[in-house]
Amino acid sequence: MQNSSVNIGYSTCPNDTFIFCKLANNSEIVTHLHDVETLNEWAFKEKLDVTKLSFHAWLLVQENYELLSCGSALGRGCGPLVISRQDAGDTHRRLPACTVAVPGEFTTAHLLLKLWRPDITKKIFMPFDKIMDAVESGEADAGVIIHEGRFVYQEQGFQCLEDLGDWWENKTGQPIPLGCIAAHKRLGAAKISEIEQQLKDSIQHAFDDPDSTKDYVKEHAQELAENVTTEHIKTYVNNFTLDLGDEGRAAIEALQNMAKEAGIIQ
Repeated sequence: MQNSSVNIGYSTCPNDTFIFCKLANNSEIVTHLHDVETLNEWAFKEKLDVTKLSFHAWLLVQENYELLSCGSALGRGCGPLVISRQDAGDTHRRLPACTVAVPGEFTTAHLLLKLWRPDITKKIFMPFDKIMDAVESGEADAGVIIHEGRFVYQEQGFQCLEDLGDWWENKTGQPIPLGCIAAHKRLGAAKISEIEQQLKDSIQHAFDDPDSTKDYVKEHAQELAENVTTEHIKTYVNNFTLDLGDEGRAAIEALQNMAKEAGIIQ
């Protein structure tokens, strides 16, 4: 990097710390690690130069933030899950009357929930790592879980009411676009291109030498079990992370079109 430092934000989730590990060591990069919904909200205030965003949020801020071709969480078999307690009975049938915990208003999980069941109106928003506790305590009848939650919900006594990724794939035939990396257009084309290449190099380095990322990933992971973080990375980091390609961009366009048709975005 030349000139001034660049402020980059991403989440503490293993897929993000895995791909940013090498780039985070750049002395001219200032990193900000937060829950993705915090980063979504910051994007509306244009606080960061480069940031992880839910695709839902990016659709709303794309006038100011340019989507990078690398760094996205996008794929198959990796969508959010709608869960309830195993002893909760026929929650699926009662969902319109249920209180559903959602990991942030501008998350893609919330967008998918609204596309799937627009009749769910009683929602409470909270950090993703509080969702299962809210369902367990009865604060919420059901919850939408993302990230590490999908790997541990069954052993913690929950049942899956709907896999929103499966729903999306069956409806569209497309992989599900969950999160992306975007750069503020104020940086200019040359700087954005430079950052994009450095991120791509960081991702490739993580693929080539995954052991080099383990300490950094473990330092920030919510779920410390190594098998869970390994499965998390395997699920959310793939060829789309290196390059969206035509298929990835088609999936994003499909999400945007569905959200517009539903009146969720303009």
